[in-house]
Amino acid sequence: QVQLVESGGGLVQPGGSLRLSCAASRSIFSMGWYRQTPGNQRELVARIITSTGTTNYVDSVKGRFTISRDNAKNTGYLQMNSLKPEDTAVYYCNAQRGSSIYWGQGTQVTVSS
Repeated sequence: QVQLVESGGGLVQPGGSLRLSCAASRSIFSMGWYRQTPGNQRELVARIITSTGTTNYVDSVKGRFTISRDNAKNTGYLQMNSLKPEDTAVYYCNAQRGSSIYWGQGTQVTVSS
């Protein structure tokens, strides 16, 4: 089992920045950040392979968001810059260990003036 604890969401003005954190209770193979708005499916925003640092992003956040990890702390981060109102969503941390997938509790990100 892997427990994931997220932090860092909140309210920010358009153009602002936030950093989300996700602390895992054990080492993991990969970490991803997903987001979901009411009535919509959860979508992958960014993902990182913890051993290699290989990343991938959804097109809408490329150049604005950066996913990273600190393997010593089993913690992943999502740095979100130049935030837009359409980035407003509940953001979920996701981790893979072996063949199992784990989810964080979600954190609200609201981009509004």
